[in-house]
Amino acid sequence: MGTWPVRTESPGRLIAKGTNALANSVVLVCRKRDPAAETITRAEFLRALKRELPPAIAELQAANIAPADMPQSAIGPGMGIFSRHSAVLEADDSPMTVKTALQLINAELDDFLGGVQGEFDAETRFAITWFEQFGMAPGAYGVADNLARARGISVESVKHAGILESSAGKVRLLQREELDPAWTPEEDSHRTVWECLQHLVRRHEETGLSEETAALLKRFGPEAEAVKDLAYCLYDIAANKRREAAEATAYNALIADWAELSHLAAQVSLEPGAEQLQFSV
Repeated sequence: MGTWPVRTESPGRLIAKGTNALANSVVLVCRKRDPAAETITRAEFLRALKRELPPAIAELQAANIAPADMPQSAIGPGMGIFSRHSAVLEADDSPMTVKTALQLINAELDDFLGGVQGEFDAETRFAITWFEQFGMAPGAYGVADNLARARGISVESVKHAGILESSAGKVRLLQREELDPAWTPEEDSHRTVWECLQHLVRRHEETGLSEETAALLKRFGPEAEAVKDLAYCLYDIAANKRREAAEATAYNALIADWAELSHLAAQVSLEPGAEQLQFSV
């Protein structure tokens, strides 16, 4: 037997913003196991997870599964691997429990989300690591200097990108409301994925599923996918590592609206003077 997640979407928002609602549904598909199903070892199961789960998770992200629902959704393809075999044997030849299989699936999900960090610019990777360790609180300059050097940049470079404050031997990431209100992605010569996401989250918090939010998303161009990947990454850190519910909710809400925002963005005009561009960040 196996389980597979199914993304279900309504054509539009049916409830008021801020109301609790189920964003995704997970359909359990039960099938008879092949009588010829083989027995595999724990090592073979892990190799299958590493081979098959990442592309399955990527498909779930492409379907805009909300970050809060991703651990549940990833169970489907993971347990599909586990359940297609007659047994998965541990080192002592005892059968692996479902609990252990779920733990391994979750660990692979964590590895996948952490692995996307390598695709971001160096300043964004610095900010991710800093956020994971300190959140938005200040920390020692020496720690920041070491993190920056490990990424081939300097603290000054992160500061120049407009996402960091450094003074009196302390360093901290800027809160969203502290970012430059006159910022535009086209004119930023030191643009980072981190900054794009934080501006987009703030716009979404202020105006919700609107043409203003969609217009900003469209202005990111091909970088929009990296912005979405970062939202997933920061949700995982905020929700599961730092236990900061408010911050996690902001990223989750943005991803939940991503499909509709993308649809709106396709209809937004970015011609100079167009009504959709008359907004403040």
